[in-house]
Formats: sequence, structure tokens, C-alpha cells
Amino acid sequence: MKIYFDNAASTPLDNEVFEAILPILKEDFGNPSSTHSHGRKVKAKLEQSRKNIASLLNVTPGEIIFTSGGTEADNMALRCSVESLGIKNIITSRIEHHAVLHTAEELAEKNKIQLHYVNLLANGHINIQHLETLLAANTNVLVSLMHANNEIGNLLPLEKVSELCQKYNAYFHSDTVQTMGHYPFDFQKTKIDFAVGAAHKFNGPNGVGFLYINKRVKIHSLLTGGAQEREMRGGTENVYGIVGMAKALEICYRDMAKKQAHISAIKQYMMTEIKANFKALKFNGDSEGNSLYTVLNVAFPPEVANEMLLFNFDLEGISISGGSACSSGSNKGSHVIRALNNNLDYAPIRFSFGKYNTIEEAKIVLQYVGKLFENASIAQQ
Repeated sequence: MKIYFDNAASTPLDNEVFEAILPILKEDFGNPSSTHSHGRKVKAKLEQSRKNIASLLNVTPGEIIFTSGGTEADNMALRCSVESLGIKNIITSRIEHHAVLHTAEELAEKNKIQLHYVNLLANGHINIQHLETLLAANTNVLVSLMHANNEIGNLLPLEKVSELCQKYNAYFHSDTVQTMGHYPFDFQKTKIDFAVGAAHKFNGPNGVGFLYINKRVKIHSLLTGGAQEREMRGGTENVYGIVGMAKALEICYRDMAKKQAHISAIKQYMMTEIKANFKALKFNGDSEGNSLYTVLNVAFPPEVANEMLLFNFDLEGISISGGSACSSGSNKGSHVIRALNNNLDYAPIRFSFGKYNTIEEAKIVLQYVGKLFENASIAQQ
């Protein structure tokens, strides 16, 4: 039996999404920028998808720019803000996704931008008081803080950060890749300048995403070469992916309450069983507090943890990760766990759940964890 507990990296394609994409793959091959009938037919599907996504987020269609995924969207938000908005200071954290962290570091080095890291609390949450201190002390600011951490699952108080950014006249970008499709968004109520979606995080296709840009913000294009996406992103659009992404997000909003309850039950079961039966295991982040319901990060003690831990899970048919899939193979460990000053002798294992997972699968995973303890000859308690 194969068990996939790595949904924070990518999710299985929903069958309804496949059915929505299939006719376009077979029949609608025109370039959406072409003015003939084949192009117009595809353009209509592209723009209807944009309208559908915009409607779900309560924004206008012109505020949605299609990209190749979350990384490109994050890069566009940061790089184009610096170029177009006169940004002199970027406030971020040391536990951001590398799409933000590495981009901010490069901008600081090459564009002479001042980079400020907001302090973290012991449980991995942002220190809101320190954030306000940084905002009060600087001008021409872009705040870039992710809504949910992709490794430990901690949730940012989005409304509070939005209010602070408005108070100090700062621009606000949030990497919402892990929460888009999992929580409802209304960007008329929650004032934010840039938000990000990646279809493969909510049972859509790989290689497609979008950037929401508040219409009050005017930035230049990151990719030039064509007038696509209202001259905001050159290059022929991935129409198959975009139609699939719009359908996937529609399904997420339709089934959100049911999906949240189902996945939350799996995470809660895992936490309860671990606390009851594996005292040597610890949780990274605020797992039992303000945390993403799809992610559970567990610290394995050195007696169990070794360089073969992920490999051994894989041999058992269990797909998990040690952190962000974008950092796999780096051999540097998790920058998130290092930033939290956690005991680095403990190995972080991220279990991330999706709508196709079951409690029965969680039981099988925990049975294997028990075998790891037995093989290491240490007490589970």
C-alpha cells in the first residue's frame, strides 16, 4: 500500500479538474493571442477562468495575473515592487519560503535595499510588536510574510498584519501558496497588495499559478517579450493549466468545509496518537494552536533519526518530506528549524495531508514509526 503524506509539496490532480482540461488538450490548440476563431475560442476560456478565480477571491479579473507557479509570482511581487514602487526597505522573516527569502537577499545585495528580519517567538510565530517597531522606524516599505509556513504550518494573523501595513503606509505581500484553496479569501475585506496561488497545492495541475495585484498598485512586468496578461507577463499562457487551476479552486470553495473537517481529523488523530504513544517525539511550530490543518511537523530524536530516515519511510511506501520540496537535495537541513533554534540533533519530518488521505493511512504510518523505535531499541514512551 502506497501512502502519500506530502501534500504540502504537491497534491493529486482532482478527477473533475482532469475532465475540465481534457477537451482543451484534445481540441483547443489555438494561441489565445491570435485573432482568428481558434485563438478567440481559447482566449474566451482563458478569460472565463480569470473571472472565476477573481470572483472566488472577491477581486476584479484585471487583478489576476497568470504565472508558471508560486515562485514566479513571489519573484514578480518583490522584484517589480522594488523597481516600480520606490521600495527602500523589505521586512520579512527568516522562515519564509526561499522564493521570497533568496529573492529579498538578492535585492538587498544588488539594489541596495535594506533588509529587515522580524523577530520570531519561541513557537515560530511572528513577533507582531517587533513588526510594528520595524514599520514605525522605516519608510518606503514592502512587508513580505507568508500566510502559512510550508514546513511547520504556523499561520500568520493576516488581518492584523494588513492593518499594521495600512497604518504605516507599507505595501503588503503574502505568499499564500499553502493556504489558497484551503481557506476562504476576500481581498475586499482583507487589504493586501500581493497574494499568490499555485494550482498544484490545491489539486490542480503542476506548473501554473497566479499573482493577485491590488488594482491600486502599479508595477512593471517581470517577463517581457509580449503583451500577454495585460502587458504584465510576457509569454503565451498555459491555457490547459489555467482552466484546470480555475476548476480546482472552484471545487475547493465548493467543498471547503467538508475538506477542512476531513483533513483536520487526520492531523488531530496523528497528534493525539503521537502524544499518547511516542513521548520522545516533539512537534515543531504551533501544531496545536494557530496552525495550518494540512501540516504536522514532527521532530524525531537522534536515536531514531539518521540520514536514511526519509529513505526508510520511502521503502515502506510512505511518501513524506523533511521540509520544503524546493530545498530537497540541498543537504543543508531546514532553514526554518535552524531559525527557530530548535535542537538540530532532532530530525524534522513533515507529514502533510490532503483530501484523499484517510485515518487508516495515518494508523499505518504510526505503526511504522513504532517499528523505528523498536529497531532503535529505545522506549516509545
